Formats: sequence, structure tokens, C-alpha cells
Amino acid sequence: MNTTNILVVGRGGREHALVWKLKQSRRAGRIFCAPGNAGTAAEGAINTPFDHSDPERLARFCGREQVGFVVIGPEEPLVGGLADFLRARGLKVFGPSKEAARIEGSKAFAKELMRHADVPTAEFQVFDHPTPAKNYIETRDYPLVVKADGLAAGKGVVVCPSGEEAIRAVARIMTHEEFGKAAGRKVVIEKKLDGEELSVLALVSGRTILPLPPCQDHKAVNDGDAGPNTGGMGAYCPAPAGTPELLTELEKDVFVPIVHAMKRGRFPFQGVLYAGLMLTNQGPRVLEFNCRFGDPETQPLLMRLKTDLLDLLEAVADDRLLEFEDRIEWDPRPAVCVVLCSAGYPGRYETGKPVEGIAAADALPGVKVFHAGTRLDDKGRVVTDGGRVLGVTALGDDLADAKARAYAAVKLIRFPGMHYRSDIADKALKAKSAAPPAEPPKLPARFRRPPAPDKPVDG
Repeated sequence: MNTTNILVVGRGGREHALVWKLKQSRRAGRIFCAPGNAGTAAEGAINTPFDHSDPERLARFCGREQVGFVVIGPEEPLVGGLADFLRARGLKVFGPSKEAARIEGSKAFAKELMRHADVPTAEFQVFDHPTPAKNYIETRDYPLVVKADGLAAGKGVVVCPSGEEAIRAVARIMTHEEFGKAAGRKVVIEKKLDGEELSVLALVSGRTILPLPPCQDHKAVNDGDAGPNTGGMGAYCPAPAGTPELLTELEKDVFVPIVHAMKRGRFPFQGVLYAGLMLTNQGPRVLEFNCRFGDPETQPLLMRLKTDLLDLLEAVADDRLLEFEDRIEWDPRPAVCVVLCSAGYPGRYETGKPVEGIAAADALPGVKVFHAGTRLDDKGRVVTDGGRVLGVTALGDDLADAKARAYAAVKLIRFPGMHYRSDIADKALKAKSAAPPAEPPKLPARFRRPPAPDKPVDG
């Protein structure tokens, strides 16, 4: 059997999980990670000392090392066009084009696309100057959410219970450029929605859409969803809120129309399309779309995946995803991921703190510790190297067991200033029925395959 050398682009917990799962493929050859972390190195991947900021070097590296498949993890290189760059040099790549990645790269673009495709979302307005944004806020008599238009590592969303807070959020984003100059050129101001959040990821290739089991992320830094938003403090899969009936509705009303609109606009999507949703009393509403695997949702998802990940991702890249319509297998056990972060995150934090106890936690049954912000120091020790440091993930007989196993592993790990939420998965456990839903139902062909393109879409 021929093997394939693989390059995974990225350095976080998602990339460690991808490396870990790809390594299990019977066809995996050498695996490289650019730049990787201490966890990817521990898996046997060869970390490279460069990243997506030098695409020419990446392409030359792929040629020199006979890389046959590239998996791009984070949003920044996708939005920057790395997939297009590498494909133009003859490489097989998993990840959407620069044009398609705008669905995450610009919240304003995504909201306008949702409006065009009639995808349910919150009432919104887009502004490119703080004065009209302030004037608009003063006419609203309900809580608002202010979002930086561009990429902000999951931190550019400010929930504002009052108009005064919304005006301050506009100043933070547009005037003070707290989330970066490019991210703050525009803001999206939308009505705050109430309900339970849900993450639904779908593999998309050509006219085939295959949803993955629903997850629930925990964005706020502290227990009880208190404090500022982060890149994600933990997740569990499957989320009981994602019932089979709801998933059918989401595919029909969210995924099919948005994928169709992108095809009509001549920027078809290929990769993972991630819908962040709010389950309101009026039905599900899309908060945002992402153009890549979620982090930390990827960790519990891949813990449960039994299908060969390399086969699956290559089928997406080759437009053969329909072959897997009835072939994706999942471990029936739920999984819980708890993120351990540095003191001060998502604000300023220190790095270089030695981490202890990872091996002991990894040795527990059903547990896998995924590295996010880690590196090896000059003494060969694992030290912190980011805000989110580790994603401690566990499978359990039920959700309560998975949570107990994850937190038992957490208690074995130590580093100065370590912080984590203690309530990951509690929403599901406190619900009347915490039984995991069935896997996504088989849907009629008309729901899985958007109609052929017709007239183009502006934008």
C-alpha cells in the first residue's frame, strides 16, 4: 500500500488532534507540522521552524519532502489564500479558497451572504465609521452584540447589555483598534439573541454536505458563561440540544442555502463549514460561520471518530465525499474537552511556565491531552507558549462519566497560574434529558446536494 506524506499547518490544539488522528491512518507516511507544538512532536510529527507567513518556503518544503497532502488548520492562512497558493503549485490541499474563506474572514460579508441566502440570523447593521455606529446604537432599546469585522482569534465579539457598553465596544474595536487595525475597519452590530449555543460542523465538497455530530463550545472565560469571550474554554460532543429533528432543519435551512449561494457566487466551498448557532424561542439562528475545524470542538469530535481521517479529508479534496455518505463511523461514547489556560487569558499573559503531570493524565483510561500553546524549552521541558495551553479530552460511558474522567485528568496537571472552567458540559447534564442524540440522520438527496448554479451573486 502506498503511503502519503502529510503536512498539517498550524500550532494549536486542533492541529495536535489532527496530527494524532491522521497518524492512525494505515496510509499515513511521514507527518510534518508547521510550526507545531510540543504535543505534535510527541506524536512523532516533524515540526518545521516556519509557518503560513512564508508560503513560498512551505511550497518548497512540500516539494523537497514529497508531501502529498496538506491540511490547513487555522483560519488566518485560509483567509490569506494559502490553499489557493499551494493548489496552484500542484499540491492536494484540504481547506477552502481565499474567496470562500471570506465567510469567516469578514463578518459583514457573512451576514450579507446570510441575508441573500435567507439563512436565519439576528437583525444587524454594518458600519465603517464609529459615528453612524454610535447613532444607530442610540436608537436601539435592546441589548446588542458588537463584532469586529475581521479575524480576532475568537475575541472580537463583545456582548453589550446596555447602549453605553455598546458605544464603548465600538470605540475599542474601531478607534483604539484593540483587536487589530484590519479587524476593526468595520463593525457588525446585531441584536443580542437569547438561548443555548450549538456548534454544527459539516464537511462540504462539490454538491455534497455531510454534517458531523453536534458540539457545544464554552466561549466565556469563567464558569457560568461569565467574563470576556475567548477562543473556547471547552467543548463536548455530541450535544443533546442537537436533536435529529434540529439537524434536519439546519441542513435544509442553513447549510444547503449557504452552500448554494456560494456556488452561485462562483466561490464554492470545499472543506469544513462550521455554523455557530443560537437556539432561540423562535428557532435556530446563525451567529457566525467559520471556514475550518473548530478549536476546541475538533478534540472531542476526533476522539469519537472511527473512520480513517486521511481517507475522509482526501475525499473532500478530491470531490469524492459522497462515497462516505453512509460510511462515517463514530464511537457511541460522548467526549468532553476541558481547556487549561494561562493566567490573564484572554488578556495579557506570561509564557514559559513549566507544565507538569501531562504523562500521568494521558495514562488515565479514555483520556488524551492535546497540546495547544506549548513548546519544548532548551532543557527539553514542556512549557507554556500561549493563552490556551492544553485541551484535556476524555471519552466516557455517558456524558457525566466523560466529564468526570476529563476533570480527574485535569487535577493531575500543574503549571503556574493555570486556569480552567469547572462547568464544561453542565448545561447538558442539568437538562431534563442528557441522553446523546442519534447521529445525524440520513437525509433526502435534495437536502444533501444544492441545486446547480444559476445566476451569479454580487460580492
